[in-house]
Amino acid sequence: MMIDFALDAQRQGKTPFEAIYQGCLLRFRPIMMTTMAALMGTLPIALGIGAGGEARRPLGLAVVGGLIVSQLLTLYITPVIYLYLESFQVWMRKLMKRRKPVPALAQAAASELIPSS
Repeated sequence: MMIDFALDAQRQGKTPFEAIYQGCLLRFRPIMMTTMAALMGTLPIALGIGAGGEARRPLGLAVVGGLIVSQLLTLYITPVIYLYLESFQVWMRKLMKRRKPVPALAQAAASELIPSS
């Protein structure tokens, strides 16, 4: 969703940095609320509270660890990857624009290669 918001902002004329920054600001609270709700729901399992909690504790720790890692990836790595891919896309556009032959020059070069009879 953060990338979707950034793409919408970029279509409105913002730079990629401004767009992803706005997307991060708009999506930070919902991302945090969702993660915290899931974290609070799995915290009793991770702590091993209740009858037979020792058996479910590894599952709870795995879920809590996964939530923390995914939170870090979402909030820090995703915007960086977005900016890198945007700069790569600009670079590729420049490279492809440079490689396109000019139609008049291409016709002149073709007429020189093909002998007329």
